Amino acid sequence: NKHLSARPEEVDAIISALLECGIAASEADVRRVEPITGGVSCDVYRVDLTGQTVCVKRALTRLRVAAVWEAPVERSTYEVLWLRKARESGILAPTVLASLPDRNMFVMQWFDPPAHPVWKAELLAGRIDVDFAAQVGAALAAIHNSTSFDDVVAKDFDSDELFRQLRISPYLDATAAAHPDLADRIGDIAAALAGTKVALVHGDVSPKNILHGPHGPVILDAECAWYGDPAFDAAFCLTQDGKDLWFGKS
Repeated sequence: NKHLSARPEEVDAIISALLECGIAASEADVRRVEPITGGVSCDVYRVDLTGQTVCVKRALTRLRVAAVWEAPVERSTYEVLWLRKARESGILAPTVLASLPDRNMFVMQWFDPPAHPVWKAELLAGRIDVDFAAQVGAALAAIHNSTSFDDVVAKDFDSDELFRQLRISPYLDATAAAHPDLADRIGDIAAALAGTKVALVHGDVSPKNILHGPHGPVILDAECAWYGDPAFDAAFCLTQDGKDLWFGKS
């Protein structure tokens, strides 16, 4: 069976989506559907078609973590918008080939893993590239600067409630609840973060979401995209994958 690596219902959903958006010419054009492991917020698949390989991503209603954590699947729409805006800003990010918002799914460019290892894996292996880290910082600065105080971008990324559910509530609000003696200080930080509107924020800048590509960093997974405080991106990256530690994934 050419689709053995994925469940039949997954294969059917992927084939249907690819036919709908015209990426696949026919069912026979889909040679293999392979789930990619590691994601907690979405299903990701490598799909081998006749003549090309693509990546398909579908947002989950409930994230795969120990705590009950649900989030609006509309976040995939903001991720598509961020990827497109990033490329406009000169940042290396996957090209979006098709978007299917009714399915909470989109199709994007596939990057060959041997040539594009995950930056987190490189760091854990002790392969430290200071120049590459500087390129990550420069990429973030580029999109922050190119979108600063832009009313059009701010309107496109009016995702305050989504950012609250994905970032402010599970991190700041939960920490305040766990540490009542710090609740007022953390609450002030949360309020300041929610009220700051400066530039386009990725929201999940982590070494696990960055590929160490031959031409520089390739930034992935912009599900938390939001128009707000760009300092959040730098701070989040410097937490050394704080989300995985927080939810017991590492």
